[in-house]
Amino acid sequence: MFYNSDEINRRTLSFPAVKPCGSVSTTSLLTSLLSLSSTICKFRSCSSLFTSNKHNAQFAINLIEILQIFLEEIRDMGNFNLPRCVIGSFSEIHVILQKILFLLHDLTRRDARVWMLINSGRVAGHFRALLGAMAAALDGVVLEAGYVGDEVRDYVEHLIKQGKRGSFEEESDDIRGLNLIDFLLDQMEKKVIPGPSNLKRVMVYLGIQNWSDCNEQVEFLEDEFGSDPGVSSILGLMVYCRCVLFHGSSVDGGLDLGSMRSTQMRYTGYLNPDEFKCPISLEIMVDPVTISSGQTYDRCSILKWFKLGNLVCPKTGQKLESLDLVPNLALKRVIKSYCLETGINLPISKSEAKHKSMKTSSYVLSVAAEESMRMAADFLSIKLAMGTVAEKSKAAYEIRLLTKRSEFNRECCVEAGAIPYLLNLLLCKDSTAQENSIAALLNLSKHSQSKAAIVNNGGLALVVRVLKCGIKMEARQYAAATLFYLSLVEDYRTLIGNNPDAIPSLVQLIRVGGGRGKKSALVAIFGLLLVPSHHYRVLEAGLVPLLVKLLGTTESKDLVADSLAVLAALAERSDGARAILHANALNVIMGMLCSSSYESSRLEREHCVSLLLALCINCGGEVIEVLTKSTSLMGALYSVLTEGTSRATKKASSLIRLLHEFSERSSSRSMPCALPHENFIHVW
Repeated sequence: MFYNSDEINRRTLSFPAVKPCGSVSTTSLLTSLLSLSSTICKFRSCSSLFTSNKHNAQFAINLIEILQIFLEEIRDMGNFNLPRCVIGSFSEIHVILQKILFLLHDLTRRDARVWMLINSGRVAGHFRALLGAMAAALDGVVLEAGYVGDEVRDYVEHLIKQGKRGSFEEESDDIRGLNLIDFLLDQMEKKVIPGPSNLKRVMVYLGIQNWSDCNEQVEFLEDEFGSDPGVSSILGLMVYCRCVLFHGSSVDGGLDLGSMRSTQMRYTGYLNPDEFKCPISLEIMVDPVTISSGQTYDRCSILKWFKLGNLVCPKTGQKLESLDLVPNLALKRVIKSYCLETGINLPISKSEAKHKSMKTSSYVLSVAAEESMRMAADFLSIKLAMGTVAEKSKAAYEIRLLTKRSEFNRECCVEAGAIPYLLNLLLCKDSTAQENSIAALLNLSKHSQSKAAIVNNGGLALVVRVLKCGIKMEARQYAAATLFYLSLVEDYRTLIGNNPDAIPSLVQLIRVGGGRGKKSALVAIFGLLLVPSHHYRVLEAGLVPLLVKLLGTTESKDLVADSLAVLAALAERSDGARAILHANALNVIMGMLCSSSYESSRLEREHCVSLLLALCINCGGEVIEVLTKSTSLMGALYSVLTEGTSRATKKASSLIRLLHEFSERSSSRSMPCALPHENFIHVW
């Protein structure tokens, strides 16, 4: 296997070429060379996809076509007893063809058009070096009459001459495009708003015709080079163009909200989202990997399974020959597209989070990038204030995208005064506009200044209104998450809890919402319980029996842990503890703590210990008596002592002490009165 044509996620302008092994047969080497040259020649029909280095690419394809004629002649002659030096030259050409193919793939990537333009000089240099190296390798091939005919030999000599003398320079069209981009960036640095005509000229040159095309460039630059100050200027320019120029399927068209995600919907509209869920956690997979049984799981879940000593496939029970994990990159990309289309915020894996945090920690924006973001925020705020419903929704969607990753972008939107207009849009009867607005506010609520702006502009009541009766379930979910971030400010916790609809609406979302909606509501309630006066409101809303039922029905590890955390917080007060007992939760909690299987995680056991300790303290003997009768509880508590966190160990130790004291008192009452108490020796 010489070349993997299905290679994906390859970084642009890198060349992971594979050199043929020394023992490869001449026939196999020729076959692979012909396959590579044939693939390269097919790019002639894709000439319209080249947005930069057009002439260089076409010239390279012309030379490869000559090479293909030469290789076919050798194959047809059937003489494979070639000298070692010829085979060595062919091996070098094999590597060169792979690199040329990579270059052509890069030049025709839809999402890398602007990146390839700003690197057009480097690309031209690559073409010059590669074709020169190929000519030098061919020059070492002895073109005797027995190898090929005279006509073909003439072709090859022409190829060698052109490869050595070919002028692969940066093309004039590319230079004009780069000069125009430099002019626009210079204007932005000077805080001069670029003219639409110049922006359109850049888009036309790049073949960017609609919102989706422009968004592809933005996503590529963010994913590949988001923390590179040298690229941030180009990224800022593309974001500004996406916000200002595109209102539909063309530069001058009107916005069609239904088509904003058309690229993703073409593929994701027919997919079953259950296929994206890990069979272990039942959550959408963040980092899908395939094991030797052929089944796919989320990396985090299957690694936990292996660490517990399980050497079989969780789904099929098949004994595994190997514990190797193969990344399922194709499924990962489909899941990413599905989440983008449906508005799901897919959490990133630990490795990706570490990588992003390292990039972000040293992230410095260029002056042009900063000014382009400020200009985009100002433009979007004006659209929110004065546009039609469709224009307002589109502006809210752009703010939603801008504020998802960047703290600086959030600051720009706050300074541009976008928050009051976003809050007004929550009252809109258009479901898409409402969803985009509350999603944008959710992202903004992570910024300290934004929290105050939302609350000071009457946003709490509006967010709670969306939580209670939002048109889409997604909007209600975003509203719950927004309340959670607002509740991080102590004063706002009281205001949220005092709203008569807030807590009942959060409880209702736990009852009827999806997995992510339930989680958002649970964490919001947990934050509100930091205010003691909110406890009775939560109990009145009927949360306790709902959570006990949820513990018995859900298989989501996150929901189980969050439900236990909320119950533990409620159990700290006597009324909460009584409500938990009346909901028959004691046996459920004991069962989860005593479970030694994968079903019970360390965090869940810690919450269970906290719950049982609070129930013992607030409900006394009736709880302790039940606990002392359990034959497996003490073993589970000692397990927490050895494996738990310092907080968990302290609580487990306190609970063990309570149970020991109760058992000793019970034993002393059952003994004859003649035995004095002093005869008992307490060993701790």
